This record gives sequence, C-alpha cells and structure tokens, in this order.
Amino acid sequence: METIKIIIAGPRGRMGREAVKMVQETEGYRLVAALDKKHGGMNMNDIEGFHGIDAPVYSDPEKCFSDVKADVLIDLTTPEVGMLHAETALTHGIRPVVGTTGFTNEDLERLDRLTKETGLGCIIAPNFAVGAILMMKFSQMAAKYFADVEIIELHHDQKLDAPSGTAVKTAEMIKSVRQSKEQGHPNEKETIEGARGANIDGMHVHSVRLPGLIAHQQVMFGADGQMLTLRHDSFNRASFMSGVKLSVDTVVKQNSLVYGLENIIE
Repeated sequence: METIKIIIAGPRGRMGREAVKMVQETEGYRLVAALDKKHGGMNMNDIEGFHGIDAPVYSDPEKCFSDVKADVLIDLTTPEVGMLHAETALTHGIRPVVGTTGFTNEDLERLDRLTKETGLGCIIAPNFAVGAILMMKFSQMAAKYFADVEIIELHHDQKLDAPSGTAVKTAEMIKSVRQSKEQGHPNEKETIEGARGANIDGMHVHSVRLPGLIAHQQVMFGADGQMLTLRHDSFNRASFMSGVKLSVDTVVKQNSLVYGLENIIE
C-alpha cells in the first residue's frame, strides 16, 4: 500500500491534536508538515505536546505546499483560513479535507470550479462523526413522512458559528424531500425576538451554547399522536477521527468536490 503523505493545518487545536494522533497511529499515513500561524520555521518535535514527531512547521501555506510533497491537506481551522488553504492546496496538486463549518454557497462554487479545473478531489465536512452523518441521513428519510420538524443543536460555548454547519446541512437535506411548510400557529408571535430560533423553509433551528458540551444534535418530528426524535452525541473529539480517516482514504480517489460525508457513506 502506497503511503499517503499528509499536511495538517491547525495542529494545536483540540481537533488538530486528535488528527495528529490519528495520522501517527494509522498504518499507511505519514505526517510530512504542519501549518501553524504561530510556530512557522519550527519542527513539530519542538512544540509542546508533539515530542517525537518529526515534521516541519510552516506559517505560509504557499511556501508549505511548494516545499513539501504531499497528497492530502487536513484542515481544521476556521472557514476563512480553511477556504484559503483549500484553494492554495488544490493549485499545488494537494487534495484538501476540510472540517470547518461556515462555508458559503459562493465558497463551495469556487471550490467546485477549482476541482474541475485541477481534476483533484476535495471534501468539505460540516461534521466528521459518522454517527452524526447517519442521524442526518435518517432525518432525511423521516422527513418524507413527517412534515413538522425542529432541530436543536448543542455545542460548547467557544463555537463561533450558529447554527452549526451540521444543523444547516441537516435542514438542507430535509428540505430536499419535504414539502415546504410554515410550522406552528399562523398567528404565532414571538414576545421575545428569537424565541422560536432560526427559520429554514418553515423549520425552526435552535442553538444551545454551554461549557461542558462538545457536539450534540437532536431532530424532532411531530405528527398527530406521535413523535420521533433522532439524536447524536459526540462526547469527545476522538469521535470525529473515523470520519477524518474515511475522508482521507476517499479524497485520494476523487476528482470532484464532495460536500458532506453523507455523500460517501453508503
């Protein structure tokens, strides 16, 4: 089996540290460099928590992708930085796997055009937890039979975007099979603005942010005399690594943009 050479952007983050560990422990993977705005010019071995890992650290993505021969970029940073890294990686023949949320439709269209121009794969995943992807797929199935649905997503209080990318993606998947419907009483009025959450095609989406949480979501379907609730909980960030590994193994065989792991999970 040919070794997959990997660059990780954001290695000091909570997700990044798990990704470094996963790459180190996976047969057939090799960490060849890291992108870190703070420690450019150093070696991973010199950064606290990464002793024994020999890989150069860059702060400039252009220089990194020019200097280092790599197959895949794993980016676990922010939407703005992730977008820059993904575009730059593709122009250097490196396939991106990006795990940040908050990409706009315009961002995705630009990446789609770039993958077609380069013939390289790119995977953007709002959520890497396989269980969360199954919850999304099951929700899409259920929406064919339950038109009334609300989404509650719960995350740690350091998360920057609301609603989460997973919640938005879930709503989009449901919308694709659900007949458009404004839910609740037609004369409903919020006595406090925002009480009913965000409105996506008549569905309501609620965001909870509290310390102690990691990543959780429940999708509630209601009908006369019954309720169906689908819920997924990630209790630590290691839960996302199975999806990161699946993405790396898949992207090296792709030549187009994939948005969402539901598209590569049978």
